[in-house]
Amino acid sequence: MDVIALVGPSGTGKSHRALWVARKNGADAIIDDGILIKDGKVVGGTSAKKEKNRIMAVRRAIFVLPGHAADVRRAIEECAPRRILILGTSENMVQKIAKALGIGPIGKIIRIEDVASKKDMEIAQYHRLKRGEHIIPVPSIELKPHFSGYLIDPIKSFFKTSSSKRRKLGERSIVRPVFSYYGKLIIDDSVIKSIVRIAAEQFEDVYRVGGTRVRHIVNGDDDLGITVSLEVVFAYGHAIKETMVALRHRLQTEIERMTGMVVHEVDILVKSLHVGAQPPLHAEG
Repeated sequence: MDVIALVGPSGTGKSHRALWVARKNGADAIIDDGILIKDGKVVGGTSAKKEKNRIMAVRRAIFVLPGHAADVRRAIEECAPRRILILGTSENMVQKIAKALGIGPIGKIIRIEDVASKKDMEIAQYHRLKRGEHIIPVPSIELKPHFSGYLIDPIKSFFKTSSSKRRKLGERSIVRPVFSYYGKLIIDDSVIKSIVRIAAEQFEDVYRVGGTRVRHIVNGDDDLGITVSLEVVFAYGHAIKETMVALRHRLQTEIERMTGMVVHEVDILVKSLHVGAQPPLHAEG
């Protein structure tokens, strides 16, 4: 197993360029801020970006917290990567990480200046320092389960929220590059409609799913999420209000879990009720 590294000061865009650097150098795994990513999936570790203070974040990132290094070492053994790319702020840091994980020596060190212009690094620092945005080099589909409770932009660049909300202690905006390890991710609306139909029809209360519409909330070039509306026919005899609440929650959960998109609204229109065949009447004796 080969080990290479990408180094540069914090906030200069290492995570944003990690996928590109990994692909160009034949690395199928990335270690970034405490997590192990293999083929675009988080397979081990806990992100330092979840820590609430800098000291704990640094300790998490260099794998000195109890059990953290052992967890990632097991994940490395299980997924058996051909080449690992380690991200760090200095040569000393990436060497410490390699030693903690027992995967050294590092055969090649790439500097952020080699893959990003001065302007690119200035823009990256603006988004880190001024907007509080952090990059995770995995597709958004992988972000949901691993970064629950964080502000996550699943489609392009920013999850829009007020500046006051961004400044709350412990709250971060986690974003990702617009491409995955294998290229840009595009999910057609027909896929979302299929998810809606299949998830809804799993309810015994739902007799049939009718027309479904998907609307994207767009601000300039940024896709901020979607709203979904659908028509349903309910089976007669069920509590409509309770079923609609449960169905709305199920649809939002399934769409976000399977696509990584932010679902702002799910509107359900009950078109009619289906009454099944009545049981035969028994003749009185």
